[in-house]
This record gives sequence, structure tokens and C-alpha cells, in this order.
Amino acid sequence: MTPPRRQRRSPGPDLPAAAAPPAEPAPSGAPAEEGERQNPERLFVIGGDGGGERADIDLVTLIVARADPPVSATPEQAALLRLCAAPLSTAELSAYLSLPFSVVTVLLTDLLARELVQARAPIVRQKVADRNLLEAVMHGLQRL
Repeated sequence: MTPPRRQRRSPGPDLPAAAAPPAEPAPSGAPAEEGERQNPERLFVIGGDGGGERADIDLVTLIVARADPPVSATPEQAALLRLCAAPLSTAELSAYLSLPFSVVTVLLTDLLARELVQARAPIVRQKVADRNLLEAVMHGLQRL
């Protein structure tokens, strides 16, 4: 059995392949059309040097802003500070900003060093529920 042959796509029924106009990239602020790829910025431009030590941050570390974004903050840092008005995990920040976790870690390390944000461990619930509480809930449900 022979595999099916691939057919070349043409730019359109009216234009030959050589006469097709080149696709213009979408402006940096405008969303790309479906199927188009935006030209992403280099991540080392966003993250800065990042060569030093990084803060001990994992995906569930909660980040809370301590101050408003200063004038000297980069756009990504300002966005992080605005998002962190309420505690958010670093995984959520990474998703909201559409940046890889490693880049968010570099940005947060800089903000932590400048004391603009505070990193907190997540609230850990008890692993085993209190037996007395469960019995009280069960008896309350039985009375209904």
C-alpha cells in the first residue's frame, strides 16, 4: 500500500505561487487572525538578565503586591503588580500573562528583591478531617 501523495497548497485560485503577496505580521498589540502566528518577543528581553539566583518559588506560591507599580517597572512587572492586588498563585500569573513559568519566576525574583511583592506559602488544609466535626455534620443532615 502506498501512502497518499501530498498536494501543494496554492495561495489562491487567481494568483500563482510566485505572485502571492507576503503576509504582513499583526501589530504587537493587535490579536492575530486565526491561523496566523504573532512574532513573539524574545523571552530574555522580557526577563532581563536573570543570571543571578532565583527566589524559591513554585507553582502554588501565592504572590501579593505590597505597592503600586513604580514608574521604572517594565510593562510585564507592572502587569504582575496589578494582578497581585489579591493573592494569586504563580501558575495563575503565568497563565494570565501568557508567559512561561520560568520567565515569571525571573520577574518575581526582581520584584521580591525590590520588596514590591510578598511571596507566601499556600494555605494547607488538614489532611484528615476532624471526626467530631464530621459526626456533627452527619447528625445535622439526618435531622433534616
